[in-house]
Amino acid sequence: MPTTPTPTAAKTTAPPPRSILRDTAFLRLWTGTTASGLATWALPFVLGLAVLHRDLGAAGLGLVLAARTAGFLLAVAVGGVLADRHSRRAVVLWSALAAAVAAPLLAVALGRSLVLMTAAAALAGAGQGACRPAFQALTAETVAPERRQQANAAMTMAVRSSTLTGPALTALLTAFLGIRTLLLGIGLLWLVAALVPGRGAAAANLPAEPAPRAGFRAEFLEGIREARRHPWFLAGLAALTAVIALGYSATSVALPLISRDRYDTEWVLAAAMTAYTVGALLGALVIARLRPRSQGWAAFAGLAAYGVAPLSLVLPVHPVVVVAAYAVAGIGIELFNVPWFTATQREVAPERLARVSSLDFLVSYGLAPIGLALIAPAIERFGVAPVLAVCTAACFLVPAAAALVPTARHFTRTAPAAGD
Repeated sequence: MPTTPTPTAAKTTAPPPRSILRDTAFLRLWTGTTASGLATWALPFVLGLAVLHRDLGAAGLGLVLAARTAGFLLAVAVGGVLADRHSRRAVVLWSALAAAVAAPLLAVALGRSLVLMTAAAALAGAGQGACRPAFQALTAETVAPERRQQANAAMTMAVRSSTLTGPALTALLTAFLGIRTLLLGIGLLWLVAALVPGRGAAAANLPAEPAPRAGFRAEFLEGIREARRHPWFLAGLAALTAVIALGYSATSVALPLISRDRYDTEWVLAAAMTAYTVGALLGALVIARLRPRSQGWAAFAGLAAYGVAPLSLVLPVHPVVVVAAYAVAGIGIELFNVPWFTATQREVAPERLARVSSLDFLVSYGLAPIGLALIAPAIERFGVAPVLAVCTAACFLVPAAAALVPTARHFTRTAPAAGD
């Protein structure tokens, strides 16, 4: 006697979610963001090669890179306000075009005019800074909330892949194309960043009714007030800043010294930096699918994992341990970055998202040069081991303290579901 199918038997298995890279709108945005990230990384590397080829002096390189950083920090705040006031797509277009124009100016000025190079570098930095918060907000407009973590992971994987393969490829191209041609190539990358991304959901970016705009200062302060509404964001920003300004700065200065003095080889330096990038790629791959129940605590644990990098330099360990520690640090940094960006896009009011994102870049990137400037004198005054020990403690303790802040456990102001 035939049996009647039960409701459970009649159910069908849902198809697996489609890869985010098969979404045309996101793929265009991903291409533009990747091009901008590659161009941002490539400029200081190519200018460094110019020093090796004696087209630029070491003092000139420092001045040009300082101008680039100053332009970035100034424009990232302005760009955040503009991206909330106008179309995010338009801000990406004009800021990327500004960086594209700077590239041929650098090529023309190289070896001829340090003043023009400095001005062009400031323009390039301004274009880079203005587009960063606009890209963050445009991602929120383009990608549905449930797919943003996968989208952010895909973007960071593209950037890390560029930094992994870029040095060797750029050095190879230099032998055939020359420094000036490579600078023009950076300009082409910025043209891709300017022209390829499409428009996001304009409704999420525009006010319901036309209203008189407040001044720049008032709108920037409004972004600060929005950030203060999210205690988890302020705690995360403090922890990230501490890790970048202390941990990352200390390892950047100390690793070359220890590679030379303790291990007597450049292999440790190269292997550790490569392991860090590979670890970051693995971390992004994992977090693209991983959804921890307490995502904030998991993210802070990943950020604290960076502390194993300076810790490995304090102890007289085998060089393989140093390389492994850098791989762990790379994994951990992306276990923080991707949920951090995703939570910001989810929790912050859409009309203030670019301004809050600009605060993230302004504070974390702005204090990094200060950390780099202070670490070297501190090492000369107190020695490598004590400075690294302090930085290691900061990397472990500051994220742990940030995890105790209310709302930090889930990176949300909304109460979690029962049982979480």
